[in-house]
Order: sequence, then structure tokens, then C-alpha cells
Amino acid sequence: MDKILIDGNSLTLEDVVKVAREGFTVDLTQEALEKVKKSRAFVDKLVDEERTVYGITTGFGKFSDVAISKEEAKDLQKNLIMSHACGVGEHFPEDVVRAIMLLRANALSKGFSGIQPKTLQTLIEMINKGVHPAIPEKGSLGASGDLAPLSHMTLVLIGEGEAYYKGELMTGKEAMGKAGIEPVVLTSKEGLALINGTQVMTAVGALTVYNSIHILKTADIAAALTIEGLNGIVDAYDKRVHEVRPHKGQMITAKNLLRLVEDSERTTRQGEIRVQDAYTLRCIPQIHGASKDAISYVLDKVNIEINGATDNPLIFTEDESAISGGNFHGQPMALAFDFLGIALSEIANVSERRIERLVNPQLSGLPAFLTEKGGLHSGFMIAQYAAAALVSENKVLAHPASVDSIPSSANQEDHVSMGTIAARKAKEICENVKNVLAIELMAAAQAIDFDKEKNLGKGTKIAYEKVRQAIQTLHEDRILYKDINKCAELIGKSNMLKEVEKTIGALELQ
Repeated sequence: MDKILIDGNSLTLEDVVKVAREGFTVDLTQEALEKVKKSRAFVDKLVDEERTVYGITTGFGKFSDVAISKEEAKDLQKNLIMSHACGVGEHFPEDVVRAIMLLRANALSKGFSGIQPKTLQTLIEMINKGVHPAIPEKGSLGASGDLAPLSHMTLVLIGEGEAYYKGELMTGKEAMGKAGIEPVVLTSKEGLALINGTQVMTAVGALTVYNSIHILKTADIAAALTIEGLNGIVDAYDKRVHEVRPHKGQMITAKNLLRLVEDSERTTRQGEIRVQDAYTLRCIPQIHGASKDAISYVLDKVNIEINGATDNPLIFTEDESAISGGNFHGQPMALAFDFLGIALSEIANVSERRIERLVNPQLSGLPAFLTEKGGLHSGFMIAQYAAAALVSENKVLAHPASVDSIPSSANQEDHVSMGTIAARKAKEICENVKNVLAIELMAAAQAIDFDKEKNLGKGTKIAYEKVRQAIQTLHEDRILYKDINKCAELIGKSNMLKEVEKTIGALELQ
């Protein structure tokens, strides 16, 4: 079985996807194991000497001024996990849970957390043997990290809580038993090390960023098909136009569009049919490009965070110090994931406006709602409604979560990030965008079917064929939600994108 080695420093987004979605197993490097052992030895020394260190020999949050004896250390850590497991709502899907576990294991493997090697190795064993804790989606403030959801993860590690094993929900103890894994007994610092971090928001956001990369490329394909369906003017994508305002995403999008429609007989030049197109066609490079630049920024933040040490206190063995800081605070990711949601929302916004241009006879010159027998048949009328509804929902979801903060722990934790909410919203927005693009692809293919005599471009021809392999031309009204789902699946599995890129080469993102 394929394996990903973790050391806290070299994990990639592709590695996360492989473990989360493709069943790759995980192991520690020997160097990482030695760092973990060294860090743990120093924590044991702190406990033996009864030094006052937050979360090791004290209580948590507002209780940081309460001293904890050596004898109470184990009870403190178990009580922490049980009391903090206050998540509510539906459980995260399996891929998110696996990503959460991987990211937490990777952070612990950096050697700044003071966890026992056995505890870390048991968490990794859970990933490898498919014990997936039941982690509720809601209940995290995003500082001090993702306390509630990570506590649900840790409950299973100690033989409590609930978990999914081979698709079945059961007690954590039962799941661990069936997988042949011995639950651990937490000792000093370990409970805090397991839950004080940003791994839930980062897992959700990282997988959403990965999906967004495919969504942005697919958006270029959908737009190119619409350009051909509406005989769009390609002069607006001329390289020279974008070089004098050299935003990277803008230049890349213009280049992608020209590659997709190369050799098309359906596109036009300035003045052939009209002097210039409406913004939703003419400004595709500027609109899609801005979202590409935003996602590149978010991707950079994700790449940093998946290899970050985010708990508190941090253990530095070189000079034997334990420093209380704020690396658990999710603000860097909260802002990034809010930005991601906004950037994705704009892709759906402009896609829906292109759908409107396709179905509106006053704007397209095509039959109303792309149906041959308007009146008797409604064609794509309500498909556009559905796209509009999704776009409107996205506008609500895109309101930034990070502008909110509610103080907690008796005002000891008096500014929180809401980063996990930001990540969850971005995930939902991404799903909505996929469905809007599915409707645009269907509508654009339908528009093209009214004039099949003219050849499509090199890339758009492949996209059109993939759509038509899954969905027939709409001659008479039929149940369209099935078609929308099929087209969304084409996007979600990247089948269409892969075929297009196989023909014209990789579409660029950054």
C-alpha cells in the first residue's frame, strides 16, 4: 500500500489528498521520532521538577492559575478531553476526518508538543487501519484552536466517544477493538497537545482549496463553451491587453481561453457581429483571474499551516524552555478561508450571468430558454432559476466569519478567529459553484447544438463531447435535475478537465 512519510515539515496538499481520499497510509520518519522522544523527555522533566508551566502543571484557560500536582496529571488530561468534547451537528465526512488526523499527527511530529511517541503512533495507526472518529462539524471558535472537534477525535484515541469503522458507526472502544488498536492513557501535556491547534479548519479548507483549483480550471472551460455558444469576440483575450495590466491570474485566464477556443469557427472578431461583448464575456480574464490570484494566496497559507506547530505551550528542547504563545489562533486561516469563499462566489456570480445570456433571446439571438418549442416546453428556464438561487445563497455564505469574535473562558480568550466556520462556509460555497458551472456547461452545449455546422475549438470540442456523452441534447422537456447531477459529477471527478488537458496541455492556475 502506498505510504506518506511525515516529519512535520514536508507535507504537501497532494499528500493530504492522497491520505484523505485515496487511502494512503502514514508513517513517521526516524528523525521525527527522535525529536518527539526528546521533546517528551523534557516534559517529563518539567513534571518531575513541578515547574509551573501552562497546561502541564496548571489548569487551562481561565484556570491557568490553578496548580496541578504530579499525581493529578493523568486525570487533568482525560478531564480536558471529556469536558471539551462539546461539538454539535452532522459529522464531518470521512475524507475531512482523515485529513484532520493526518494534519494533527504531522504537527505533533515536529517535536514541539511533548507528546509520548506511543500516543502519536497510535493516532497514526488509527489512520492506517481506518478508525475514523465521529467529529461533529460545529462548535469550534477557531482559538484556542479547534478544541471541541479535536476533542472528539481524541476521545476515540483513549477508547471513548464514537467512531466509524468500515462504514459503521459504533463506540470508540468497539472501533479500536475491531481494528486491533490499544487505546492510550494520556499523561501530562498530551491532551492539550492533541486538541490545541488549527487542524480542523485547515483540513476542511485544504481539501476545499484542492477542489477549488479544479473548479477554477473548469470555469475557464465553461466560459469558453459559452463564448462559442454566443459567438464571442476573442480580441478581448489578446495577450497585449493583459500584459499592460499584468495581474498573473488575468494573464493566465486569457491564455487559457485562447488555447481552449483555438481553431474555432464559432468565435468572432471585433466588428464582425458586434463591436464588443458584455462584461460577462469580455471581462472573463479579469474576473476569473482575480479569483485565481485569491486562491493562490490561500494555497500559500495552507501550505504553511499544514506544516506548522500550532499548540500551546511549545516545547523547545535546545534551551529547555516551554513558551506560552498563540500559534493556535486561527486568524491567518480564517481570513484566508473567508477570501476563498468570496473568490469562489464570484465564479458562480459570473457563470450565472453567462447562463442568463444563453437563455435570454434578447441577449443571445437563440431560441428562448434554449428550447425549440417554447411555450409547450420550458427548456432551461428553471435551470437558470436554480443557478440564481445557488448564487444568492453564496452571497449569504460569503459574509466573512472572521469579522466576528465572541470572548470565551471568562475573557481570558478574548479574541477568537471563527476560522472553522469560514472553512466550512467555503466548502459549501465550492459545492454550489460546481452546480452552477454544471448548468452553464449544459446550457452552452445546448446553444452550440442550434448550429452544429461550425467547428468548435481544440479544447472546447473535447469538453462538449464529454458533456454530450453524459447528457443528451434537450429536444423536449425532461427531468433536468438528473442531468445537472451528471454534469456536476463530471466536474467533481475532473473527468472532463482531464480529457481537455490531455488534448491541449494543462490549464494554468498560477
